[in-house]
Amino acid sequence: MKIYTKTGDKGQTSLANGMRVRKTDARIDTYGTADELNSFVGLLRVALSSCPEQDAQLVWLQNRLFDLGACLAEATMDTDWENAISKVEGWIDTMQTELEPLRAFVLPAGNEAACRCHVCRTVARRLERKMIALTDEHEETKMNPLYVAFVNRLSDYFFVLARYCMHIAGEKEHIWQK
Repeated sequence: MKIYTKTGDKGQTSLANGMRVRKTDARIDTYGTADELNSFVGLLRVALSSCPEQDAQLVWLQNRLFDLGACLAEATMDTDWENAISKVEGWIDTMQTELEPLRAFVLPAGNEAACRCHVCRTVARRLERKMIALTDEHEETKMNPLYVAFVNRLSDYFFVLARYCMHIAGEKEHIWQK
């Protein structure tokens, strides 16, 4: 099977439901951002390869991001998003039990794993904005609010994971100085 189809050579692509749209369509941009986040999560996994618990979480997240991308591409998925959100919240809560309470803004810096977490966090925030804009701009797009909640929770997860990476490395976080 050839990987190239030539069907997109004129600037169009297909959604999962077969509908042809321009490659600049907001839906394509949105699920492309989900794919971008998934790629950065893969890169983060390299930095956390010696942490099997976090790597397992990230593998699970990559699969859910793939589910989300499919949903955004108009595919029908049976993902239990409420359970997914609860699972991510549980991971956040578990990591936070080992962290000092947050008393200042943390700069997106530190060791390599923490920095990659911050990149994932910011891409998740962008994905969230695109999902909301997609709903605002296209009334026919009925965005499941659980998709947005899941991505919102992901950005929180990556922030806490960045802090946790600094903690387990025994390094101090970089705090914003006014």
